Amino acid sequence: MSQLQKPANGFASKQKSRQKYKYSDSALGLISTESFPAIVGIADQMLKSSGVILVGYEKIGGGYCTAIVRGKVADVRLAVEEGAKMAQRIGQLVSKLVIARPMPNLEAIFPIGSYLVEMAQQQQGYSRLSNRAIGLLETRGFPAMVGAADAMLKSADVQLASYETIGAGLCTAIIRGSVANVAVAIEAGMHEAERIGELHSIMIVPRLLEDLEHTLPVAEYWQDRSEPLPVLLRKKVRQKQVIALPELETIKISHTHKEVEELENF
Repeated sequence: MSQLQKPANGFASKQKSRQKYKYSDSALGLISTESFPAIVGIADQMLKSSGVILVGYEKIGGGYCTAIVRGKVADVRLAVEEGAKMAQRIGQLVSKLVIARPMPNLEAIFPIGSYLVEMAQQQQGYSRLSNRAIGLLETRGFPAMVGAADAMLKSADVQLASYETIGAGLCTAIIRGSVANVAVAIEAGMHEAERIGELHSIMIVPRLLEDLEHTLPVAEYWQDRSEPLPVLLRKKVRQKQVIALPELETIKISHTHKEVEELENF
């Protein structure tokens, strides 16, 4: 009898665990686009529309990017709807998905685990750089992106934080600065990118939430901003060594008495 009771107790325990998880009020939200600037702007929209946490991005190549958020079911549904509206408005919506109460096996395999949310929650809030804007300019082709980045740096008081590649030849330059300077820089970068190659998309986020900033390559750059920028290494100059001159040899000249008298009378 004891052998028959063990499976029953184990089954009951497993069922109890599933029921406890089943009714937990959590959900996942995913939106996919074909542009990195677009997915960043959409993630920003989702964060500002409801109380969700941005887990991160998934880039699968070919230009496809997915933003993943977590939170309560109602918050996630609202965030995904607002993000999808923005994606449709800019012509970038590929797909969207809301999963209520995801199973533990799903979280264990995909990069959507709750431990990532716990890490994000510890850093939630506004950044010390929240009064600054972020600008993203995406091109198809690396030369166009580099040329655009150079034009942006020369046209306004902005700094190039990083760049991102997502496949299909798509490259994104990421700049930071004031809203006005970022807008001027993006305008200059657009013209240069079109002159060199193909401009794919742009995005300006005036006020960046810290949740979003921690998922971007620019975040680490600004955290280390207190450190001086790298400078060219100076060449080591060898110290001049004092070379000792050879001592002058004393030349002894002997004169006869008659020669000395002739020198004195000269």
